[in-house]
Amino acid sequence: MPPVSAPSVLFVFGTRPEAIKLAPVFLALKQPGAPLQPRVCVTGQHRAILDVMLARFGITAEHDLEVMRPDQTLNGLTARVLEGLDRYLASRPPDFVLVQGDTTTTMAAALAAFHRRIPVGHVEAGLRTGDLTQPFPEEINRVLATRLAALHFAPTERARAQLLAEGVDPATVEVTGNTAIDALLYTKAKLEAGQWPGYDGPLPPAGRALVVVTAHRRESFGEGFERICEGLRRVAASGRAEIVYPVHPNPNVGAVVRRLLGAQPGVHLIEPLDYVPFVDLMRRAAVLLTDSGGIQEEGPSLGVPVLVMREKTERQEAVEAGAARLVGTDPAAIAHGVEAALRRQPAGGPVTAIRNPFGDGRAAPRIVAAIDRFLKASGRS
Repeated sequence: MPPVSAPSVLFVFGTRPEAIKLAPVFLALKQPGAPLQPRVCVTGQHRAILDVMLARFGITAEHDLEVMRPDQTLNGLTARVLEGLDRYLASRPPDFVLVQGDTTTTMAAALAAFHRRIPVGHVEAGLRTGDLTQPFPEEINRVLATRLAALHFAPTERARAQLLAEGVDPATVEVTGNTAIDALLYTKAKLEAGQWPGYDGPLPPAGRALVVVTAHRRESFGEGFERICEGLRRVAASGRAEIVYPVHPNPNVGAVVRRLLGAQPGVHLIEPLDYVPFVDLMRRAAVLLTDSGGIQEEGPSLGVPVLVMREKTERQEAVEAGAARLVGTDPAAIAHGVEAALRRQPAGGPVTAIRNPFGDGRAAPRIVAAIDRFLKASGRS
C-alpha cells in the first residue's frame, strides 16, 4: 500500500460498465508499492447491479451520492451529481479525479472537479461518432469530458488522432489500450481456473447456435425496440439459433421486449446478469448482437463476432478489423447479419480468429504511470 501521504486519486462512477472498466486501475493502485492512493465515490446511477460489481472486484466506496430517483430526467440526474459531488469534493478534496467513458456521471463529475480546480483524467477518451444524437446522450458527454479533462487516456491511435484533431494538447494524451480488455482477461482467467462461478442459465440444445443479445440505448426507445424485437423473432424462427437475452431493467426496454418476445419459441428472456456470468455466457456464444459499446470491445478478445444494432459506432476500429458489423435496427438486416455470421462460424465450431484492436490487457498500469508523472510534474505529489 502507498504511504498515507501519497497523492489521492478519486474514482467517480455510477454504472456497472464504469465499475468494470475502472476496476483494473483501482486494483493496480492496491498493489504493494503503488505510488498513488485510490478512493472511490459512487453516484448509484445503476444501483443494484453496481453493488454486485463492486463486491466482485473487492471495491469499497467511501461515499455514495445516492442520486437515483424514479422517472428521473437527465437534467435532474446531472444536477444531483453536481451538487452532491461538489459538497464531497469540498469536504475531502483529492489530488486527482478519474472518470470513465460517456455516462451522465462522467460528464457531471468532470465538471464538478473542474469547478474545484482538481485535475481530471478521462479513461476511454477520444471516441466519437460525429453525431450528437447517436448515441444519446453519450456522445455529448464524451465531448464535454474532453474539454474538461487534464489527461486523456485514449484506447487506440484512432481515438488519439480524434483528440488531436479537436485541438487537445498532444502532451496530455496517452494511448493506453482499453481497460475493458484488462477486466475481461482477468475475469476469463478466473473462470477458466474455476475460481469464479460462471453462467448457469438456459442454453440452446445441441445443434443450435447461441446468440447473446443486449440492447438498451435511448435512441432506440419506442419504434426502434419494436424493430429490434422483430429482427430477433426472425432469428429465432429460422430454427438455426436460439437467443439468450438478459433484459435491461429500464421499463422502456423490458415492457416492449416481454410483450413482443415473451412467448416466442427459441428466445430466452432472463434477468440482467452479473458481469462474471455474462462474460461466461459471451464466451459460449456464436454471435453477439448488441447496441453496447463495451461488448464491441469485448467480443474480439473472446473471438466472437459482434453485430451492432446502431446506425453509427464510436468504435469504428472493430468494424475495420472485421470484428463488428453495423446492422442498425432494421429487422431484415439483423436477421441477415446473424445468418451470415453463422454461415462463417457453424454452431458448435471453433470461435472465429478475430484481431482485437482495443489493447493487450495492460491499460491500467499505463494509466497509473501517466497520472503519477502528471502529479509529480505539477507539484501535487
